[in-house]
Amino acid sequence: MSEQKKINIRNKRATFDYEILEEFIAGIVLVGTEIKSIRAGKASLTDSYCYFDRGELWIRGVNIAEYDWGTCNNHTPRRDRKLLLNGRELEKLQRSGQDKGLTIVGLRMFLNERGLAKVVIGLARGRKTYDKREHLKEGDAKREMDKAMKKYK
Repeated sequence: MSEQKKINIRNKRATFDYEILEEFIAGIVLVGTEIKSIRAGKASLTDSYCYFDRGELWIRGVNIAEYDWGTCNNHTPRRDRKLLLNGRELEKLQRSGQDKGLTIVGLRMFLNERGLAKVVIGLARGRKTYDKREHLKEGDAKREMDKAMKKYK
């Protein structure tokens, strides 16, 4: 068997803008050439968020670029896509999502060992500007400590 390239598309902005409270792994319903574009690494989760419509969870703002070798039957890059979770997880997210200040954002997209596209979504609370500055300071301090520890090893 040939070695498959690891696909790991991240939404770095989400971890900066939001404090992630809980994560869930969801399947995603794709059509046509979307999986081929994901395998080529041509997808973006920036500005993606989830919403409920008639008891189903949908993700909006995911950009899966058109497949280069696609024909006139190519997919629409920025359409809303349905997410697949079990009933218990959906109920929990729906209850939590109604709380003030909480939102559901897309964090990461990957292919599992069977080749199916999965999306890691997170229940998140928005950060204030001063929280973002504090988060950056903590990251800088940690980086400097790691650098100093590496120097003395």
